[in-house]
Amino acid sequence: MLVETISNMFLANMSIVDLLYIPTNLSKSKNRWQSSFCTIYYSRAFITIAQKRKNTKISPTPSFTVLDIEPRSNFSKIDQDTLVKLAKNKNVDRLLQLGGVEGVTSALESHSENGIKGYDEDLARRQEAFGSNTYKQPPTKTFFQFVVEALKDFTILILLACAALSLGFGIKQHGLKEGWYDGGSITLAVFIVIAFSAISNFKQNRQFEKLSKVSNNIQVDVVRDGRRQQISIFGVVVGDVVYLKIGDHVPADGLFLNGHSLQVDESSMTGESDHVEINHSKNPFLVSGTKVADGYAKMLVTSVGMNTTWGEMMSTISRDSDETTPLQARLNKLTSSIGKFGLLVAFLVLVVLLVRYFTGNTEDENGNPEFNGSKTKVDDVLNAVIGIIADAVTIVVVAIPEGLPLAVTLTLAYSMKRMMADQAMVRKLSACETMGSATTICTDKTGTLTLNQMKVIKVWLGQSSIEEGDYCSIASNLLKSIQEGVALNSTGSVYKAAGGSEFEFAGSPTEKAILSWAVTELKMDMEAMKQNFTIIHVEAFNSEKKRSGVMMRGKSDEMIHVHWKGAAEMILAMCSHYCDPSGAIRALDAEEMIKFEQIIQGMAASSLRCIAFAQKQIPEEEDEDGGVPRKMIANGLVLLGMVGIKDPCRNGVKKAVEDCQYAGVNIKMITGDNVFTARAIATECGILRPGQDMDGAVVEGVEFRNYTPEERMQKVDKICVMARSSPFDKLLMVQCLKQKGHVVAVTGDGTNDAPALKEADIGLSMGIQGTEVAKESSDIVILDDNFASVATVLRWGRCVYTNIQKFIQFQLTVNVAALAINFVAAITAGEVPLTAVQLLWVNLIMDTLGALALATEQPTKELMEKPPVGRTEPLITNVMWRNLIAQALYQIAVLLTLQFKGESIFGVTKQVNETLIFNTFVLCQVFNEFNARKLEKRNVFQGILKNKLFLGIIGFTIILQAVMVEFLKKFADTERLSWEQWGACIGIATVSWPLGWIIKCIPVPEKPFLEIINWKSLKFLWN
Repeated sequence: MLVETISNMFLANMSIVDLLYIPTNLSKSKNRWQSSFCTIYYSRAFITIAQKRKNTKISPTPSFTVLDIEPRSNFSKIDQDTLVKLAKNKNVDRLLQLGGVEGVTSALESHSENGIKGYDEDLARRQEAFGSNTYKQPPTKTFFQFVVEALKDFTILILLACAALSLGFGIKQHGLKEGWYDGGSITLAVFIVIAFSAISNFKQNRQFEKLSKVSNNIQVDVVRDGRRQQISIFGVVVGDVVYLKIGDHVPADGLFLNGHSLQVDESSMTGESDHVEINHSKNPFLVSGTKVADGYAKMLVTSVGMNTTWGEMMSTISRDSDETTPLQARLNKLTSSIGKFGLLVAFLVLVVLLVRYFTGNTEDENGNPEFNGSKTKVDDVLNAVIGIIADAVTIVVVAIPEGLPLAVTLTLAYSMKRMMADQAMVRKLSACETMGSATTICTDKTGTLTLNQMKVIKVWLGQSSIEEGDYCSIASNLLKSIQEGVALNSTGSVYKAAGGSEFEFAGSPTEKAILSWAVTELKMDMEAMKQNFTIIHVEAFNSEKKRSGVMMRGKSDEMIHVHWKGAAEMILAMCSHYCDPSGAIRALDAEEMIKFEQIIQGMAASSLRCIAFAQKQIPEEEDEDGGVPRKMIANGLVLLGMVGIKDPCRNGVKKAVEDCQYAGVNIKMITGDNVFTARAIATECGILRPGQDMDGAVVEGVEFRNYTPEERMQKVDKICVMARSSPFDKLLMVQCLKQKGHVVAVTGDGTNDAPALKEADIGLSMGIQGTEVAKESSDIVILDDNFASVATVLRWGRCVYTNIQKFIQFQLTVNVAALAINFVAAITAGEVPLTAVQLLWVNLIMDTLGALALATEQPTKELMEKPPVGRTEPLITNVMWRNLIAQALYQIAVLLTLQFKGESIFGVTKQVNETLIFNTFVLCQVFNEFNARKLEKRNVFQGILKNKLFLGIIGFTIILQAVMVEFLKKFADTERLSWEQWGACIGIATVSWPLGWIIKCIPVPEKPFLEIINWKSLKFLWN
């Protein structure tokens, strides 16, 4: 009873937590007493619970659970429909009803400075409420659609017609059991061509889709939880605060938060070319898919993905990957022309054979005339005519080079895939082949030749150089002015995590270098500086002005502060005074100006980028209108100081430049830096060589611009470096070079580079520093911004062009030899030695496998040892004509000898002799495939062991040929050959190797072969 009484007393005055808690300040006796009490109390409690459960009947657990879930209310102050209508209608009144931009920001639980929280749950909640920033893509082409497209090809239509004729005539002449062979084989060949073409185009389409996803995956600057960071455009959500600068795509619909001089190009949406000004009062609406033309800003995202106008438009548009490149067009023309030539030859054969037959010159196996006037049965005449038509059809089949289009497709697809692995994303197929013809590359400096990792390493205040660690000696007023100019006249930002010690800098490489210097060396507090001023006007930096400025009002002194920053010589020209390290302001006369120019030249000669800071302070009442000046003051400034920024050259860039120069490609550096910096970097990279004549090799943009058209055309070839250039100067140089017949490749990263990128034969944009406008205007995106990758693209371009030339030589050798053999045999003997099945085997299977073998040859060093092709070089060169004609004549001579004397030479039947002709012809092509690997080099086996695919295809082809001869007697119309006969065939084919070696010793004239013989009618072969 005593324990129970004490227990009830404790329960009345203590909670469970009190019972569990044993104070540490109790005496030992009291502590033991309380521990004993807790043990007794909980023991009784457990016993009581056990007894109750024994007497309680527990109901069975149901097999289901009912949950009453209420939908969670997300963003109750604003809904998706309101935001969508707001952006589409650009309704300012409705925006004001919602509390303006600030009201919408608050309703979306965002912050104009710190953005959204950005944790995973927050992002998921926003995507659930407002959707993701992705678009519904239209259905891609199916494999069947590519099959239908392949069936529309002119070559395929001719082959189908031949198949139908051959099938009908064959069945009529030989019956259904054996008459379907020729027609069936042509049909099978057509099926294989269509299958290969459709599969190749289908895979290429899928590859384009993958590249499109990579290309569309733009990086966007946002601020989340106070931290500026880069995210994928697909990760942007409603409520995000996005930073915009010149050249950026607007990633979603949104509202203008703050910024300066923002102008947007809405031509993609409205068709209007005039730029639209975006501001806080009259037009705060930003539309997805438009581009920033000038200024910078922060925007609040209000609609994403399919809820934007751009999203609706993009869902109905698919990228067309069915681009026909110039080389493909030339080869299609070549194929069509050869096909027409084949039809002409077939018609001549048809006429000759019909005349021979009806004049009694065609004899049967017994030596009797097949046609004997009215004595010949009508059925026999009909069968003979059908046979003659079948022979003519065979001529057409052999004349059409089915493998050519396939070879180009395989080569381009293979090279695109490999170039992607080599940091080059091909946006236009034509660039793959055009790059191989490039004669001049106009390259940027920053980020392409250099690392784009900038650091301030030299500081001049007045005419004194300030060493690292001596900044404490700078006068406080000068230090404050420099900090103001850096903090307020910048599009970069500084972030430091709470409790962290490391700073994170965001912005362009130049901005980050200056901010890092100001924060770490000058102890600048960027946020504190911004709190002390109200910005009135901003002039944003671009590549033409090469400067940026800000006008602001001080909150403490009621003064107007104007700060400028930019290229040192340009800022210096705007100054009338300068400030020395003691803070004293001194006049900047002509003598002092020369000293400053020498300082700038000295830093530039050390490969430093020189940036100057200047300012001017005026009381508000000094303005002529009694208020704030309407324009930025750009004269009478005080020079505060200059910094030299080092941007080291990339490793390997000098070797890449030398490789291009060795390959006969001129490298021209076009930069916005001053002439001294440009000359120093160009010398370091190998663009300018020691001892080179500098007269006219280095010019400034304004000098080049002011030349007369005649002077520009005369001097443009000699120019190696153009400094202080504007985008217009770059465009002008590209136009001049193209007029002189050069094939020009241009690198660019800025929005203003777009005209030059489009004008160039090959536009190369930078994947890291390049703006989206530059990337859209380019043909190839260099993913790592490295000039060495440009040299790799050049090597791959030459490889594509050369591989296609190799296959053309191989293919035309087959076609010329087969056409000549069948034509001569048909005219003289009245029959063709190679049947339609055999010719299709040679023309299709051999050429398909040959295309695969020769199209996948890797780039070699020797490609960079030859001069560039340029615009005027014929596709089929004199070297190719020499090789082609020699091999074709050898094959024609050997096979015609076998045709007329083979039976007596080998002592075999006519059927075996025809098999010998077929087998020798095929093996000649196999051995000639080795010759095609090297158009000019005599050693055709060099590097062959590295190309396992080539060796595998050769082996596979020989196995298939053996199967064709030994096991497909009826289908291929062949007879089995003995080992000696196989050896004879191989021996004859092997002669093509020493023949190729000898032929390559014969020099060829430089003037194109077709111009020498003046066959204007055959210019389709090389135009």
